Amino acid sequence: MQSIDPLSSVWLQKLDLHRSKVHGFSFRTANMPVHDDVMSNPLWDELRSHVRELAFLDGGSHDAFTLASGRTSRWFFDTKPVMMHPDAAQIVGRLINARASAIGADFVGGLELGAVPLAALVIATASKDSKLRGFMVRKEPKGRGGRKTKNPPGFEGYSMANGGNVLLLEDVTTTGGSAVKAIERIHNETNCKVIAVLSIVDREEGAQEMFEDLGIPFESLVLRSHITEM
Repeated sequence: MQSIDPLSSVWLQKLDLHRSKVHGFSFRTANMPVHDDVMSNPLWDELRSHVRELAFLDGGSHDAFTLASGRTSRWFFDTKPVMMHPDAAQIVGRLINARASAIGADFVGGLELGAVPLAALVIATASKDSKLRGFMVRKEPKGRGGRKTKNPPGFEGYSMANGGNVLLLEDVTTTGGSAVKAIERIHNETNCKVIAVLSIVDREEGAQEMFEDLGIPFESLVLRSHITEM
């Protein structure tokens, strides 16, 4: 496979440095990762309302919920209902398609489970002449690659054999650790390059700084504070 800069020892050193920062909660929040084109879209307020209604719980105390990362939080987000709601899913798909086009992505996809329905709805809402294609990465690769697609084990969906630019998708992002796993595998096992990461919800707990340190642009459709301050 071709050599990709983010797999260099420098990139890995940055990753180790950031992981040490995560344990110390050394985060910056000055630059919001929601693109102006997203927030100025007439559909954005509607999406925020859908996320608030369908995906959000306020537990009332900082230790109300235990997250997948092991941290505790007052707030919980489950965006699966958003992706399974016709109107909300259409909005998510349209907003992500606009961003994918703007940054020049050839592929959208990510790590199971959250990125699987998300990639599917993005592809389903793309225009018929769109060149965007979808994929998923299994957490545990099967023992065989794609017979038709020539993808490596664990990569399913459209063929990535000829390479291309990837917009990596997440449903909810906390520190960005899951996305980094997907990035490492994409860069190690395919000829593709991750050019940006996009999440439906950024919990504002370190992901932005994580990706800044790694030199990969990070965006989200809404922030935790957009929901908790409604």
